Amino acid sequence: MASTRALRPLFGPTRTALAPSLRKSFSSASTSSYDNILVTAPKPGVGLITLNRPRALNALSTALFRELNDALRQLDDDKTTGAIVLTGSEKAFAAGADIKEMKDLTFSEAFNTNFITSWSSTIPGVRTPLIAAVNGHALGGGCELALMADILYCSSTATFGQPEIKLGIIPGAGGSQRLTRAIGKSRAMELILTGKNFSGVEAGQWGVAARVFDTAEACVQGAIDTASKIASMSGVAVKAAKEVVNKSQDLPLRDGLEYERKVFHSLFGSKDQKIGMTAFAEKKKPEWSHE
Repeated sequence: MASTRALRPLFGPTRTALAPSLRKSFSSASTSSYDNILVTAPKPGVGLITLNRPRALNALSTALFRELNDALRQLDDDKTTGAIVLTGSEKAFAAGADIKEMKDLTFSEAFNTNFITSWSSTIPGVRTPLIAAVNGHALGGGCELALMADILYCSSTATFGQPEIKLGIIPGAGGSQRLTRAIGKSRAMELILTGKNFSGVEAGQWGVAARVFDTAEACVQGAIDTASKIASMSGVAVKAAKEVVNKSQDLPLRDGLEYERKVFHSLFGSKDQKIGMTAFAEKKKPEWSHE
């Protein structure tokens, strides 16, 4: 994967293992530093978040998700960001959850603190399209995190799986639900009950991944290129399109069609609908207002 050192940091410098003296500034009102992620802007309109716990193979923890959720909210609120890419390293997107954090939890502690809820509560509310670029291991929580994205790209050598059964537990951040919706009950049941992994090639064949790339670098670049293309569209239309596609997963067909039609009608009240259709009629490139 291409080095993130060559990428322009978003919201100012980012403190990372590669540049420990740098700090990431969000605004004059608040300054924050990230220890577990990198936030950069590889192209105009594109935010790139890279999980950055190399010694732990990007194992997921509450501390990491606290930073990830904060970065996602900031990017989602940033009017100049049209799409977000989430990735890890060539070796691991995220090799699973940090077992040290949860091994001594009791039921009452997990239940009363609503443990792991923060791991999956923010992404569904992000309106900006999110693309996961998965290389290496995406196991347990890592697989669940990848499945939360709107679009999933991976390299052929990526490895996915929900091996929680081997630890005496089950997926807790949506794996049993999202994986089943992606590949069907029987196949998901086999994977979850046995803890068996599946490859990036299989992810493409089964519809988990939208595209499969030969190399990790091509995967990340492909995700950035797609994010850039999305960011070049009307922001209001992109958010509306994401909304109606997501509704297709929740509503019966008749209700989904009615919802889609209402959103379609509503876009005729946007400035970008007039800009887009006028530009098409005049054979010009639209200059979106994102309104």
